[in-house]
Amino acid sequence: MRLLFIGDIFASVGRKLVKEHLPFLLKDEQLDLVIANAENAAGGFGLTPQIAEDLFGMGVDVLTSGNHIWDKRDIYEYLNKQPRLLRPANYPVETPGCGLAVVPARNGVRCAVMNLQGRIYMPSSDCPFRKVDELLASLDPAITVRFVDFHAEITSEKMAMGWHVDGRVSAVVGTHTHVPTADTRILPRGTAFQTDAGMTGPYDSVIGVERDTVVRKFMTSLPARFEAAKENAQLHGVIVDVDPATGRATAVKRVRQ
Repeated sequence: MRLLFIGDIFASVGRKLVKEHLPFLLKDEQLDLVIANAENAAGGFGLTPQIAEDLFGMGVDVLTSGNHIWDKRDIYEYLNKQPRLLRPANYPVETPGCGLAVVPARNGVRCAVMNLQGRIYMPSSDCPFRKVDELLASLDPAITVRFVDFHAEITSEKMAMGWHVDGRVSAVVGTHTHVPTADTRILPRGTAFQTDAGMTGPYDSVIGVERDTVVRKFMTSLPARFEAAKENAQLHGVIVDVDPATGRATAVKRVRQ
């Protein structure tokens, strides 16, 4: 079976890319499951219930997120109602939502999607390595297809997660930096890995934001109002082929549209 992970959807530019390209990717790549990180889908900061529903309507099966999921307060209640929208699992149990979803793919295979957040240069959270161990221990062993979105800042923490779960999940793909990495590979025990999927949004920018504003902020250290850029829109993601009998990845490739 084949799954697609779409990197951080940024603002209306990113949403438009998903709407334009996903129908063709579903058909041309014969996708069985589509996962997307949507924590920046609302103007570049956060997510609203309506935008989440729009993305589901476009063909996304599971939405993951990260630290910006809390930017729009109306998403809090929605997180408790919509199990296909995830927040990082290693937030305190009292926070709205959860970080694990088990969903049927288009071919009928049950798949587990997990969302975790790093701790280096990120908001405080529990240990993602111990949390992923807990999540994996809680899963029915019959659910062999398992995907992890690790939302983290530094490459070493993301790589460490890949090695930590190698052979226990089908794929680990990093998010958060909005810059795609070129280290796509399958680890020795069968887990597909890429440090960061990159962004689905405007690349003539500074990680999605109008570049002049960000440069000015770096030069002056003064507060600035960030606005989403619009130029050079690109969809980035990762496609993983998985053997559902074993859960091992058999192929992985980067996607750029």
